[in-house]
Amino acid sequence: MRVVTVRDFRDRASEMFRSDDVILVTREGRPAGFFLPWDAPELPADVRREVFLRLTEQIAAQREARGVTEEEVLSDFAAARRRR
Repeated sequence: MRVVTVRDFRDRASEMFRSDDVILVTREGRPAGFFLPWDAPELPADVRREVFLRLTEQIAAQREARGVTEEEVLSDFAAARRRR
């Protein structure tokens, strides 16, 4: 497991996203979060499934709190892709 500061993670995020390392991100010397590569062999399928379900629930709750439909989000993504 690699240990990096929030600043290092921000500055080198694209490099770290390509890595297979589990990364502990620290803020002022204390743990702030983990980066777990999605394809990491240490990440069991049931953990991936649970992460996916929880993220889906949180995104839906935030979207509903803002009064935004899923269709509006998908439409915005499609429009952004067309502008590229």
